[in-house]
Amino acid sequence: MEGGGGEGRGGEGGRGRGGFGRGGGRGGGRGRGRGRGGRDGGRDENVWTPVTKLGRLVKEGKIGSIEEIFLYSLPVKEAEIIDFFLKDKLQDEVMKIMPVQKQSSAGQRTRFKAFVALGDNAGHIGLGVKCAAEVATAIRGAITAAKLAVAPVRRGYWGRTAGMPHTVPCKVTGKCASVSVRLIPAPRGTGLVSSPVGKKLLHMAGVDDCYTSTTGHTRTTGNFIKALYFALRNTYSYLSPELWKDNALTPNPYQEHTDYLAKKQMS
Repeated sequence: MEGGGGEGRGGEGGRGRGGFGRGGGRGGGRGRGRGRGGRDGGRDENVWTPVTKLGRLVKEGKIGSIEEIFLYSLPVKEAEIIDFFLKDKLQDEVMKIMPVQKQSSAGQRTRFKAFVALGDNAGHIGLGVKCAAEVATAIRGAITAAKLAVAPVRRGYWGRTAGMPHTVPCKVTGKCASVSVRLIPAPRGTGLVSSPVGKKLLHMAGVDDCYTSTTGHTRTTGNFIKALYFALRNTYSYLSPELWKDNALTPNPYQEHTDYLAKKQMS
């Protein structure tokens, strides 16, 4: 009788606690878990499912190159768009990792700030900054931020316009905090006259010859590389005489492919 009573109580306990007791309840939980895993198991996590209009057009092949995106100043909100066009060419490098602290009621909270630059050595440069509790997380976030910040770099000549462009097209300046960086065109064969960090960034942008002039507290590496990035980005903001001729703009990709975008996206 005692054994029977115990069994009865166990059964009632299992049912009464909504399946969290011993016996059938625990087994049922495992079964449901395996079922959910089985349904999701067929889906490949590495397949990119775009969530923006631009992403849909890129994945479908409606946009031929990244230059079309820059031409119409379309905002890039997905890092996979940059991977789609430049994945094999992009090189990234961690420029600096520094600890930052915040005073809280429990003491100090330390996090890590990562600066990552990436480029394809052919006229595209990106810079990303991310702060996180762990170094690896900060670096991953900075790489994603750098991809979203990829900008075109215009290159030109010093003197003769023969061969491939090798330097910046004109004097350009970038500024961040107290640091100001000026890029000055240099003759072919000069090389990069800059600090080691500046050389890395200029090389990633595809600039072979360049003089640099800096003012401010350039020891602050974060501000220095930001100022240099802004200077490289400004190369396309200066309208030199060879760009004065009128170019007829075609409709932007959103207008051109409006019928495709109007269709409901099938997951």
